[in-house]
Amino acid sequence: MDFGFVKVAAATPRVQVADCIYNIAQIEKMMRRAADKGVQVMAFPELSVTAYTCMDLFFQEVLLRDAEKALLMLVENTADLPLMAFVGVPLRANNRLINAAVAIQRGEIIGVVPKTYLPNYKEFQEKRWFTSANDLQDDLIQIGDEAYPMQKRILFCAPGCTVGVEICEDLWMPVPPSSELSMLGADIIFNLSASNELIGKHAYRKQLVAQQSARCICGYVYASSGFGESTTDLVFSGSSMIAENGTLLAESERFSLEEQLVVSEIDVEYLRHDRMVSNNFPSGMDQVNTERGFQLEYELPQYTRKEVNALMRPVNPYPFTPEGKALDDRCEEIFQIQMGGLAKRLLHTHAQTAVVGISGGLDSTLALLVTVMTFDMLKLPRKRIIGITMPGFGTTGRTYHNSVNLIQSLGVTLREISIKVACLQHFHDIGQDASVHDVTYENSQARERTQLLMDVANRENGLVIGTGDLSELALGWATYNGDHMSMYGVNASIPKTLVKYMVEWVANNRVDELSRATLLDIIDTPISPELIPADEHGNIKQKTEDLVGPYELHDFFLYHFVRFGAAPAKIYYLAQLAFGEAYPKDVIRKWLYIFFRRFFQQQFKRSCLPDGPKVGSISFSPRGDWRMPSDAASALWLKEIEKLG
Repeated sequence: MDFGFVKVAAATPRVQVADCIYNIAQIEKMMRRAADKGVQVMAFPELSVTAYTCMDLFFQEVLLRDAEKALLMLVENTADLPLMAFVGVPLRANNRLINAAVAIQRGEIIGVVPKTYLPNYKEFQEKRWFTSANDLQDDLIQIGDEAYPMQKRILFCAPGCTVGVEICEDLWMPVPPSSELSMLGADIIFNLSASNELIGKHAYRKQLVAQQSARCICGYVYASSGFGESTTDLVFSGSSMIAENGTLLAESERFSLEEQLVVSEIDVEYLRHDRMVSNNFPSGMDQVNTERGFQLEYELPQYTRKEVNALMRPVNPYPFTPEGKALDDRCEEIFQIQMGGLAKRLLHTHAQTAVVGISGGLDSTLALLVTVMTFDMLKLPRKRIIGITMPGFGTTGRTYHNSVNLIQSLGVTLREISIKVACLQHFHDIGQDASVHDVTYENSQARERTQLLMDVANRENGLVIGTGDLSELALGWATYNGDHMSMYGVNASIPKTLVKYMVEWVANNRVDELSRATLLDIIDTPISPELIPADEHGNIKQKTEDLVGPYELHDFFLYHFVRFGAAPAKIYYLAQLAFGEAYPKDVIRKWLYIFFRRFFQQQFKRSCLPDGPKVGSISFSPRGDWRMPSDAASALWLKEIEKLG
């Protein structure tokens, strides 16, 4: 495993207050556990060598001397370990005491970061003992017989990952050090913390960590004190967590009597992609009057054992569709966006009606539902919506009856216009043999339907509402100037895997029982353009996923390719983890190749898309999100897929 993943850990060891030798023994034990799991960088809680709650004992010579001795002993005892660890310890610096994070690796101290913001309110009295990094003049600190770099802004740099450190209260400031460190290039922030528990504080702390990781487009590893700290006035739960760009990847069990080791991977490659796209990100430092920080090198260890290189973070096979209530909330919000966009377009054009071609499939059903809900919002009669069913050579009884039933149960005006005679005449005019079911046979039907919709819309002073979705646009699975075209495409940035959940959400929340029954049957209908005649039993013969591949795979490929710019090899690796045994490796590789081949071949269709609302992180609008030359070669991507094992 590599692909830009860095394995990190937040550790909460058991401690004994003021017993440094005991504490470093626990730290060493957890470092070894972490190394066995393939962890590359990890953090321990604030002042973990002594425990956080020593209070005025921090002024005692015995404790300070023993803390320094224990730190050096820990460094020596872990010289055989490849990972880098941040350990919290009180250190003397030119007659001042600092609350420090010390970076250690392979028997060496790399650097020391003092805490900047010292809380001195309510239960906290840190200014009683410690000096802020802002008040230090020296850039070296003596530990034992050696002097080591000491700065409040240090970038620990290795090829592939740059790391920054802040300590507890630093995070709670309006402009935390992590904000500056991230803009200076830190991919992952480690926070050594001792955050006590209060009612509601845990939820706020989780939001804070997640939000800071999102604001900084970084990984954030938060290690907090737990069992063993003094409970004279405060209780510490060991609330450790790992977040990445707004998403919480892993967290500890709070109030455990046992040590806690939280391990996950940070996708540095994806973080760097998002920072590159967000071109204002590094320029924030231009407005900050601060030192630029300085860099120290460390080694990002590489493990050879396959089992420790296995990815621990989950890979969601359905990145567009969350679970449970989050899915319901997403569906409702997307509908609001679609309705808002369509409402503006209807009012702006003074359209008297909306025209929707209804096939009995998911996409046209969703477009009709959006149109109906928009007319309701505008307090316009549904009868001003014209739902047109256009039976052709491949239309089956199931899809035809579902189209008619849905239009009628929703109270929309129904029109039925068969395209068979017009297509046969067209075949005659261009010399097409109607028994040859080739691309001309299929596309002629799609274009005839679009012509009918456009002409009806002209005649009725209305708009044709587009039905095509994001997944079809990615694959080019649309007839150019056929179903590819509309006057407003409400589904243009909704992936196929989400479309059915949106239809299901309406079925369960917004319609009468008759409409609900029809919608549920539409959801169960195989996806098909129905351009080829049905089989001898009247069933759908032309199934889209048999031709272009499973949409759940294509939506997965689409998400990682367009959202993060991922290479085929990484997408292939993630797809195997996401789908497990559902698809053999050779099947994933086959459809991945087809995805990239079609994606590059079909860009010309995306270059002239009608208007439509952006609803998520991916859109193919040529006016904003996706600008790609129609003549770009796919060779680089396809060659990489050909080499995959």
